[in-house]
Amino acid sequence: MRYRRFGRTGWEVSEIGYGLWGMAGWTGSNDEESLTALARAMALGCNFFDTAWAYGLGKSERLLGEGLRQARGAAASAGRPPIVATKIPPKNMKWPAVADYSVADTYPPDHIREYTEKSLANLGVDTIDLQQFHVWSDAWADDDGWKRAIEDLKREKLVRAFGISVNRREPVNVLRALDSGVVDSVQVVYNIFDQAPEDELFPYCLEHDIAIIARVPFDEGSLTGTLTADSRWPEGDWRNTYFNADTLPQTVERVDRLRPLVPDGMDLPELALRFILEHPAVGTTIPGMRRPRHVERNMAASDGVRLPPRLTDALRAHRWDRPSLTP
Repeated sequence: MRYRRFGRTGWEVSEIGYGLWGMAGWTGSNDEESLTALARAMALGCNFFDTAWAYGLGKSERLLGEGLRQARGAAASAGRPPIVATKIPPKNMKWPAVADYSVADTYPPDHIREYTEKSLANLGVDTIDLQQFHVWSDAWADDDGWKRAIEDLKREKLVRAFGISVNRREPVNVLRALDSGVVDSVQVVYNIFDQAPEDELFPYCLEHDIAIIARVPFDEGSLTGTLTADSRWPEGDWRNTYFNADTLPQTVERVDRLRPLVPDGMDLPELALRFILEHPAVGTTIPGMRRPRHVERNMAASDGVRLPPRLTDALRAHRWDRPSLTP
């Protein structure tokens, strides 16, 4: 496992981190298997773990807390301390954020504190390394309440650093908040299809030493190469909405166009991860992993081997600028 500096925090984090949404929010999850996968990731050197209260109403946080307790005292994360990141849901519990919502309905100070305390209890820790807003609109950037709340939590050592997870396909809808100086990291969708963060967000963050967490590296599963035009999921699974009757055929077609670019000895998920790691702004990427074999496959991409420049350029031609999901 290779490690990267996480912006101005100075933390050394595994460039392949661990996304925990699927453990609590997707059908087919098994708690014991999830804990086994977590333990395997730690043994392979993964030390960055991203969860959220909204993932199962605290279930994912509790699973991570249990995984950390089981690993305590064992040789895990290559001797580097685990970095725990979680997220505060908006008070109105609506995703994604839109500018029409007031900050009083999303992130008033008392709500920020309440859910930080809930996450501390779920995780079983005294301090959260990275607390984040789970949604964001820059319409709230000038409000002083959320800034004071975060500064208070840092001063009381309840959180060490603070980040914002931005709306899918709206990577610049955070730049005004970053100008405040209190935001240490940005979590953004970035993958072979979703390359828009490279335009403005990544250069800004490099200039201001703000860490980038690249989420959804496999485009919710399409870039694993396992989807077909007939793919369906159980009722209530979010993927039925993301890959609907209109978007699923387009997605499968675009994935098929990518397949000829996969080098011999590599599969599409590995290529997807290596593309993300090519960008110097990325501190870590957080594939969702529920099974040990997925952990082993994904962690193996962190070996320092670079993609040939011609291949990277060819992948850039597969950028897909889809419309925002906000109303």
